[in-house]
Amino acid sequence: MSSGTTRAKVTTRRSRRAFDRDEALAAALREFWTHGYDTTSVASLTEAMGINPPSLYAAFGDKRQLFDAAVELYTRTYGACLERGPDARTSVAALLRRLAADYTDPDHPPGCFVITAATNCVPGSQGVKDKLRLMREETKASIAACIRADIDAGRLPPDLDAQGLAAFYAAVIQGMNQQAVDGATRDTLERVVDAAMAAWPDAPTP
Repeated sequence: MSSGTTRAKVTTRRSRRAFDRDEALAAALREFWTHGYDTTSVASLTEAMGINPPSLYAAFGDKRQLFDAAVELYTRTYGACLERGPDARTSVAALLRRLAADYTDPDHPPGCFVITAATNCVPGSQGVKDKLRLMREETKASIAACIRADIDAGRLPPDLDAQGLAAFYAAVIQGMNQQAVDGATRDTLERVVDAAMAAWPDAPTP
């Protein structure tokens, strides 16, 4: 084999690997977000990412590892966490209004990736479902902790069920996600937030 042929083959191999990893990962996130984990095939991923299967496996590992990387990208880029305000009501309302905007943002698929990506997972993908469920549970736990802080501070009744109220607002979040996937506008979700916050318990009577 001539040296020229060898250099040509090396150049070809390098060109096949020459892709922007961040752009490819963003494309994979969009595929998983749009179609869910199980219904997104390696073929559709490589087409969306603009790479071939060997390049995908070399850069990201298998489909599950690629999904985990997509989850991390989503968390860094789009994830909305509860930020502590002057009281729990302010904090929860701010979170819901951020989600109303995020879930209907036309720059990405509607709704929440952490909620929709594991819908209808097959038994073999239980690990994916568990991973996303844990992330949702962490959000619910942060809401409950915020509510308990207000109970301790006397801003909410001492006998209030913090866990139950947190579960209610977690259910509102999941409902807003489904509404957005079904085509609801930001204005509609804002009205959902208004109704949900109207259910916030009154402060204890002095």
